[in-house]
Amino acid sequence: MPARLPSWAWVTGLTVGAIAAVSVLAVQADQGPQPTASAVRPSPTASAGTHPEPEESATPAVPEGSGTGRRIVYSLGDKRVWLVDASDATRRSFTVWPGTVSPAPGTYTIGSRTEATTGSDGVQVENIVYFALAEGISVGFSNAVDGSSPPPPASGAKTGGIRLQKADGEALWAFGTKGTTVTVVK
Repeated sequence: MPARLPSWAWVTGLTVGAIAAVSVLAVQADQGPQPTASAVRPSPTASAGTHPEPEESATPAVPEGSGTGRRIVYSLGDKRVWLVDASDATRRSFTVWPGTVSPAPGTYTIGSRTEATTGSDGVQVENIVYFALAEGISVGFSNAVDGSSPPPPASGAKTGGIRLQKADGEALWAFGTKGTTVTVVK
């Protein structure tokens, strides 16, 4: 009688196969044609936070002096992000809710990514893309799992999370792989 594999062996084998397949598809997707930005966005979902929704209008041009090539551009003054492809075309642009700690203008590189965690404000966040350190605080982009805007920070709290709406967080996660350039401008 042939020996039977235990169920854990089947589950492990299927999991390893699925991870390999997803990895191959992710590499292929990153190298294939990419979507372009749209000036029209769906209306945002209801927000659990007390901050007003970031306002959207016609997409402004990528700031002068933000570099060339494939990059993420973050404007501190405009509270806006642009995802720029290798041909310098804007794929997507959106407004954000910055944390209380901001990186200095300059060029950074995405050093790490985390799928999900609890933010310093106690909110479950996902699609976390870290790119800078400021005042000893890690600075990165993320979105709330439930799609809410961030609550007002506690008085004196230092937060480096730059919160995005859920769809924008998913787009930045797909675009901002490890090693991607992030240019911060005033």
